[in-house]
Amino acid sequence: MSTVAQTPARAVPFMDLSAQHENLKAEILADLADLIDSNTFTNGPQVAEFEEAFAAFCGARFAVGVANGLDAIRLALIAAGIEPGDEVIVPANTFVATLEAVVQARGRPVVVDASERDYNVDVAASAASVTPKTRFIVPVHLYGQLADMRPLLRLARGAELTIVEDACQAHGASRDGIRAGTAGVAGAFSFYPGKNLGAFGDAGAVVTDNRALADAVRSLRHHGERRKYEHEVEGYTSRLDTVQALVLLHKLPHLARWNEERRSLAGLYNAALSGVGDLRLPPVPDGSEPVWHLYPIRTGERAALSAFLSARGIGSGRHYPTPVHLTPAYTWLGHRRGEFPVAEGLADELLSLPIFPGMGEVDVAAVTGAIVDFFRRG
Repeated sequence: MSTVAQTPARAVPFMDLSAQHENLKAEILADLADLIDSNTFTNGPQVAEFEEAFAAFCGARFAVGVANGLDAIRLALIAAGIEPGDEVIVPANTFVATLEAVVQARGRPVVVDASERDYNVDVAASAASVTPKTRFIVPVHLYGQLADMRPLLRLARGAELTIVEDACQAHGASRDGIRAGTAGVAGAFSFYPGKNLGAFGDAGAVVTDNRALADAVRSLRHHGERRKYEHEVEGYTSRLDTVQALVLLHKLPHLARWNEERRSLAGLYNAALSGVGDLRLPPVPDGSEPVWHLYPIRTGERAALSAFLSARGIGSGRHYPTPVHLTPAYTWLGHRRGEFPVAEGLADELLSLPIFPGMGEVDVAAVTGAIVDFFRRG
């Protein structure tokens, strides 16, 4: 009989949203009942209210709600003036939506490797990839940690490039005094349910200090209208639903506390897992304050460790096991394995551990205890 099956353990899901929802359920349901009575399901007053509140949270002048994070990146690029064929520097270590947004905005992704320092876009590789056709950089603040924005801003100024941040995993993160979404001309956020700030479905937002860009995104999200039936440009249907805005309004006041809970959990993981087996814990450069959307550990035994944890009722996640440049959708870019070794190594070795508001110290102890046991057993 398997020794794994004989070992009693506390079950820990990879993610559990019930703790944050339980305390908010009654007030959300009451407001949803009022919304049903008002019939303001599209462009209700809660949309503008949330936009104002989220802009303030980010430290930006404007926020424009859209239907999802992909649309947030795509519409930000279009509003920022991308032209067909413009080259856009993107990291190899990212979710596929980053490249989708560039291609759908009629740009061409130029993929560069990640940095071992933070697992985000490599600044030196970005600089080496600039050509006369390069117009944009889309740094991705992956796992809740900002990319190294200060040198990226210097690169952008020197090469006359525009930065649109993919901040879909970094609500409230900062680095070197810079808040997520506020360094470039615009920042794109996702409110998919599992994000640090999650809706009850798909939702997103573009934040910016540029009034003209904010106005352009508002037009693009609603068929290119600025006034009813006056279509100045070809647009899209990408509005933030009133239902989702209502939910986000209830959750936003708790986000800072939830982020602190995640930081506390990451600290417990760091303390318990330091020096265990071949683990490499997630790097945090000086000056960086991540919000720990994910807690990714790195090990050469990922598959075996994941199976061991699963046998004990402990969830884990593989995020981006195939780097975007090697996915079938982007073979037309012509990349081969070996071109971006850091991103490929991360794809092969990263395993995300449970981390979510409401998770307790006893849950972390169950996860870390199982990991220690795994390596002890060899």
